[in-house]
Amino acid sequence: MKAIIFAGGTGTRLWPLSRRKSPKQFERIVGNKSTLQLAVERLLPEFRHKDIYISSNVFYKQLIQKQLPQIPQKNFFLEPIKKDVGPAIALSTGILNRLSPTEPIAILWSDHLVKNINLFKKMLRIARKKIEKNPNKIIFIAHKPRFPSVNLGYVNFGEEIDNLEGINFFKFKGWKYRPDEKLAKKFFQSDNYAWNLGYFVSSPKFICHSFKKHAPSIYRKTEIILSHLNEKDYEDVLKKQYGQMESVSFDNAILENLDKSDAEVIVEDIGWSDVGSWEALKEALQSLPLENVVRGKVYLKDAKDNLVYNYDNGKLIVGVDLEENIVINTADVILIAKKNSMSKLKKVVEDFSGTEYDKLT
Repeated sequence: MKAIIFAGGTGTRLWPLSRRKSPKQFERIVGNKSTLQLAVERLLPEFRHKDIYISSNVFYKQLIQKQLPQIPQKNFFLEPIKKDVGPAIALSTGILNRLSPTEPIAILWSDHLVKNINLFKKMLRIARKKIEKNPNKIIFIAHKPRFPSVNLGYVNFGEEIDNLEGINFFKFKGWKYRPDEKLAKKFFQSDNYAWNLGYFVSSPKFICHSFKKHAPSIYRKTEIILSHLNEKDYEDVLKKQYGQMESVSFDNAILENLDKSDAEVIVEDIGWSDVGSWEALKEALQSLPLENVVRGKVYLKDAKDNLVYNYDNGKLIVGVDLEENIVINTADVILIAKKNSMSKLKKVVEDFSGTEYDKLT
């Protein structure tokens, strides 16, 4: 079995730590390792380094090499131009389809946390067995929701259709991307909706067939690129053809059009968190909702429900009577915001474009 970890996002919701030159997946957000390093680490030793692939942008090649020296460079699938996830998955699975078309592959992401790693590995192993028996299938790995999130997508699943080693498989009934608050509460109270993690297990052959059927333009350009694989002009062809591809998500290009009988769903609680924003990171790390989450030299007095990260060892952050705040201190930026105002952060970073602060993004 092989795994592709996608690590091409820019992560503006974790600014000012996450920057264009070094996005969130390469930064030490939890402990002393990046979330990319943690994503690889939790696959070991069940996966060998040579069976782990990294999909990212060519701009981040040196960062990946530095953080993951055990991963062979030929396992780097690097976009020459930033596109959405649809083209990235088409290219990555297309390459593996030429190597081993029916060998199971796990599609994973670099900016998540998983607390129950043993259960996570078991789910991958059981899903692998399913795909080995039927490569023309896709197994979605979903998560029991902890709260009615409006920032995540949801998987609608039906009755149980199989059980392997205590892992239940359910019928796939559809998707809903980022519902409003009312609908999110309805999904949370339902027994038939789970968070969509973006994790799935399938075969390169099936994914490529799905692109051919549902996104033929991306498929054709990918085939042109791959016909030049290992040739001297590969990089030039890649840049030209990839640059002409539609920038579309995998969900919109493939999953929304997928025949529901071609998919099954696993729903478990693996202690998963998307640390794509500071408030999400706080929810992931806190033991109780009102506790403070701190890093670095921080002293808080009469404070509750704050996240305070200090990356400057030469400075102490002192907070008094703080409540529901996000405070991030880096070498060149101090961010101070209410927790419920963090949705505005992306717009703030966009406002810096073309100004004297553009270099800080």
